[in-house]
Amino acid sequence: MIEQRIKFRHLQTFVEVARQKSVMRAADVLHVSQPAVTKTIRELEEVLGVALFQREGRGIIITRHGEIFLRHAGATMTALRQALDSVSHDSAQLGPPVRVGALPTVSTRIMPKAMTAFLNENTGSRIKIVTGDNAVLLEQLRVGELDLVVGRLASPEKMTGFSFEHLYSEQVLFTVRAGHPLLSVNTGLFDRIREFPVLMPTRNSIIRPFVDHFLIANGIPALPNQIETVSDAFGRAFLKSSDAIWIISEGVVAGDIAEGTLTTLPIDSSSTRGPVGLTVRTDAIPTLPQSLLMQAIRDAAAGLGRG
Repeated sequence: MIEQRIKFRHLQTFVEVARQKSVMRAADVLHVSQPAVTKTIRELEEVLGVALFQREGRGIIITRHGEIFLRHAGATMTALRQALDSVSHDSAQLGPPVRVGALPTVSTRIMPKAMTAFLNENTGSRIKIVTGDNAVLLEQLRVGELDLVVGRLASPEKMTGFSFEHLYSEQVLFTVRAGHPLLSVNTGLFDRIREFPVLMPTRNSIIRPFVDHFLIANGIPALPNQIETVSDAFGRAFLKSSDAIWIISEGVVAGDIAEGTLTTLPIDSSSTRGPVGLTVRTDAIPTLPQSLLMQAIRDAAAGLGRG
């Protein structure tokens, strides 16, 4: 039977190659040789009778059959991890761990309050919070390395196998330090933006298309002094020591604006509003600690605006 010929190493190797999109990087993570990874993938493809990956240029991409198999392989790996965690944590009288992916905007705006409420539940669960780009977090969720992701709603093709619960909406802001020269400009604001360094979200970030479309719609197809970054620490430090403009989700700088250390340019960017919420795998059954944390996140997000 097919299921008897598929071993744990097959699933582990396949999921890692799919996650890394590279045999070489998967081999490094798994601490095995590249030929060993290639051999294992070929064995799995022979058992299944389909190609799971195909070459594209110098890299590889997952096939349609591979995408289908990944959904189930990722769920199987997650179930196995949960089974192992249940045994080890039961013996130590601890709850199963909870692994959360959160965008930077969520990490600063939602997670502190949510974590305080969750810790009061005394589940004994270890918590892991990972911050990164939405696309990276969703890939980790897909292969079972995360249990849930709190971030922006991805495009439809990226949401296959996931369910999304809308919590609130937020927009992109043009943020500057208090006393910035452009705060006293009444007309021609967009023409003056080119005169200053601009911090932009990276090209693979989920808000970048919103920013690009907004700038083009307002007559700014390109910025001469552009810096791409996802580092909120760098953004804050750079703004406080320069006349730079930071185009960023409002959740990242909400605290800074409330404190008065940063402020926003008088630009109506409401067209960049997008939904933020909880994303989980449709085939996943949440543990009690996961359910409690999700409720804590909902409570923390309440009142932030669902428009």
